[in-house]
Amino acid sequence: MTLDVQTVVIVLVVGLVAGWLASFVVGGYGGFRHLVTGLLGAIVGSYLFAALNIRLPIGDPLITQIVVAAIGAIVLVLLARLIVRT
Repeated sequence: MTLDVQTVVIVLVVGLVAGWLASFVVGGYGGFRHLVTGLLGAIVGSYLFAALNIRLPIGDPLITQIVVAAIGAIVLVLLARLIVRT
């Protein structure tokens, strides 16, 4: 699999938007953390949606990926907070 510049930019934008949405929902700091949280959230969200066999009826694949990544990022942030507090 080869990644061109456009694909890398799209992945980074999806991660940034998803991380921002997650911080908007659960609170948190911005900047580089948005990107990292969103990218890791995309992995977590994709895994969770596949494992639970969930399909989102959204027509646009980019919006679907942003929503899945944001949900994954929210789950990731909440789990991290739960682990830190115990």
